[in-house]
Amino acid sequence: MINGSTEKRKFKYRSMGVIVLLTAAVVMAAGCSAPGAKGAATVQLAPRAIKTDVIKKQKISNPIEQVADVAAGTALDVVAKANGEVIEVLKKRGEYVEKGDVLFKIDNKDALSAKSKSELSVRSAQESLQQARDNKVNNRKDLADSVTRSQTALKNAQQDYNKIRNDYDAGLVTQHQVDQTKQALDSAQMNLDSAQSKLSAFDNTDSISAAQTQAQSATLSLEDATRSLDNYSVKAPGSGVLTDFNIVVGQTVNAAAGKVGQVQQIDPIKFKTELSETNYQLVKGKQELVYYNPDTPDKKGTAKISYLAPLMSATTKTFTLELEVPNADHQLQPGKRFMVQLTTDKEEQVVAIPSLSVIREASDTFVFVQQGDQYQKRKVKLGRISGEYQEVLEGLKDGEQLVITGQNTLKDGQKVETTQPTTTPAAK
Repeated sequence: MINGSTEKRKFKYRSMGVIVLLTAAVVMAAGCSAPGAKGAATVQLAPRAIKTDVIKKQKISNPIEQVADVAAGTALDVVAKANGEVIEVLKKRGEYVEKGDVLFKIDNKDALSAKSKSELSVRSAQESLQQARDNKVNNRKDLADSVTRSQTALKNAQQDYNKIRNDYDAGLVTQHQVDQTKQALDSAQMNLDSAQSKLSAFDNTDSISAAQTQAQSATLSLEDATRSLDNYSVKAPGSGVLTDFNIVVGQTVNAAAGKVGQVQQIDPIKFKTELSETNYQLVKGKQELVYYNPDTPDKKGTAKISYLAPLMSATTKTFTLELEVPNADHQLQPGKRFMVQLTTDKEEQVVAIPSLSVIREASDTFVFVQQGDQYQKRKVKLGRISGEYQEVLEGLKDGEQLVITGQNTLKDGQKVETTQPTTTPAAK
């Protein structure tokens, strides 16, 4: 039984071998007998014809985009500068406020009382100052009158003395009378000197300085009280959206507690994002970028670059980018996300060549370019791929004649055969 099976298998294999040999013989016979068979074999082995095409710029991809967060241009803290109980709240969290709007009020009874006392102190100090000024005028007038009277008395005493001397020389009066007249003259002189000294001393003394100081101090106290009273109406430090604001009536606020809210300024508003080193190079040197809302991609705007970090963050290994966007209608709100185009449609129009025209040798890439009557082998640096085309970063420029087929048969500097068609229709 076993021998019978073995014989059957051997017969089967021999039959298959015969069939294969017969088939091969038929094919060879057909090849030899077919008209033009030799010519067909020659076409398959012949090198491809050399063709060239003009290098043109093409759209390699859509603009490179990145997500950016919408943030307030500036955040200003709302701070209570007075202590007390909240008696009225005029604004709500999330509401848009203008600079100077009253957000809430604090009980100011004690501050009003302090201001009233300061007003009374100012009035009293001003009255005292006015009285001191009046006294100064009156006292000086009295001293000046005293000087005038002393001058008159001295003049009269001088005349009396002169007369008595004449009478003494005529033998009409005694020496004793002359001496008495001389004493009266000396006394008048001393009285005048004393009156003049008192007047001079009065003029050199500021008799109202203390009253002026008291009045100024009272005025400053009133100004402080008035300013303090103004602190009991807490106002918005700027225009924007009121956030982190949870004040309610009856709550006690303390000036030492810190901020009680924030006003986020949203005109202009900012777009913030972090760039990789590659994307940083795309933005570096630009003044503005295109942005749009992902919900409405057809509506695009242009934003000014307000900040681009010159150095990479040691923590995140990224570069901070900030855009400033006008927002007069307050349609852009913090917390949203927009798309920012790091490149433009024009920048995506680059020199691109067919990938099949590239010759790869180890890690280097080359192409052949027709220059005049020669084919020049040129090293190129390639970038992005789009379909059958690849971006050329270095080595070629638009307008040159690129060899797109047959390049593998060429040598650097090889002459162009003028009888051979070299140019294909431009790619659409």
